[in-house]
Amino acid sequence: MPSVLAIFAHPDDVEYYAAGTMLQLGLRGWDLHYLDLCAGNGGSVQMDGPTTATKRLAEAQEAARILGAKFYPPIVNDMTLTYDVEVMRKVASVIRQSKADIILTHALSDYMEDHMACARLAVSAAFTHGMPNFETVPPVPPYANDVTIYHAMPHGLRDPLRQKVRAGLYVDTIGVQDRAREALAAHASQKDWLDKSQGMDSYLATLDAMSLLIGKLSGKFTYAQGWRRHHHLGFSANNIDPLRTALGEDCLIDEIYEASLEKPLP
Repeated sequence: MPSVLAIFAHPDDVEYYAAGTMLQLGLRGWDLHYLDLCAGNGGSVQMDGPTTATKRLAEAQEAARILGAKFYPPIVNDMTLTYDVEVMRKVASVIRQSKADIILTHALSDYMEDHMACARLAVSAAFTHGMPNFETVPPVPPYANDVTIYHAMPHGLRDPLRQKVRAGLYVDTIGVQDRAREALAAHASQKDWLDKSQGMDSYLATLDAMSLLIGKLSGKFTYAQGWRRHHHLGFSANNIDPLRTALGEDCLIDEIYEASLEKPLP
């Protein structure tokens, strides 16, 4: 059975950026796997750090249950995530445990460092999935499957210097939007935090607004998530696009984005 692993920085990031796509794959029989690298301890103005981390761990576990995904515990605290080999060994271990065919993660260029560090760690850890001489923590044998990495759209669909970013492909999420919202609602502690820290009127309304905006950009779907595919060298034998293959008509290629790419060597 094929497998997809979402690797994101904080509790609720999976729901904002990837849940709709995961649910679409789940409807097609894929195994779903869920990893937040950070504990979420920074995400409160009402609770102390340890209390917040405990609360957010329980919320993330419930969200993973709603999505039907296997849950893996976080590795570090908020704002301490760096591109570090010891952290990478732990991420690589989860990738090998999941035997992921697809990895969904943050944009390599986004508005905050935890997101970007998460993306870099996911890419490097995935590169080692078939390396017997790279030790993971805990130890897990390598596997030889092709692995394809897809990067989510950055928050606001802009890079840190406010430049607009296009998706390479769009996934139709209208049929799974309610379940994605249910999973996000499990992160109840975040409503007050996001309202106060980022001016979000409602975290559930924000999810809908993000999905509607990306759907509008697709020119076809009402609700959608956007992705950009990482280069295949070192990850898969061929230049494959398994998300498009798996989702068929529920996946739309952005022809303008594809036309802008310099065609890689075979």
